Formats: sequence, C-alpha cells, structure tokens
Amino acid sequence: MIEWDPRLYKWEQIAGVVAERIKDGTYPPLTLISEVKLQEEFDVARVTVRKAMESLREQGLITTKPGKGSIVSPSEATDR
Repeated sequence: MIEWDPRLYKWEQIAGVVAERIKDGTYPPLTLISEVKLQEEFDVARVTVRKAMESLREQGLITTKPGKGSIVSPSEATDR
C-alpha cells in the first residue's frame, strides 16, 4: 500500500508509481494496464485512476483505445 504524500494529489502519485514501473521494466511495452486493478491496488475512486492515466497519456507513456484499454507505448522500448 502506498503512503500518500499530503502535498500531492493522489492521481499525481499514482501516475508517478506507474511511470516508474514503465521506466524500470515492470510494465514492458505493450503491457495492458488495468484501471480496475490500479483502483483496487491504491484503494481510490475510478476517477482518480483515470486522471492518472490521462497524465501518463500526456507524457506519452501509454496509449489508450476506447473499448480496448490502455497499453504501455511501444516507443518505450526504444527509450531505454
């Protein structure tokens, strides 16, 4: 369980954790990232996870396709 930093929004902290997992290879390119599993893992509302996912999309770390879900961007393979 994460220890929340009161100076940051929860979505920022979740985005940070997921970004680190992408960068360290825990989530390799093309890995499906489940919003439901993140919601359960961090014990937060779905809207909080969606905001984190939006941030990760803006950073180019994930790609989301409606009805398909979010995957780690293939470009992450070339960034390492």
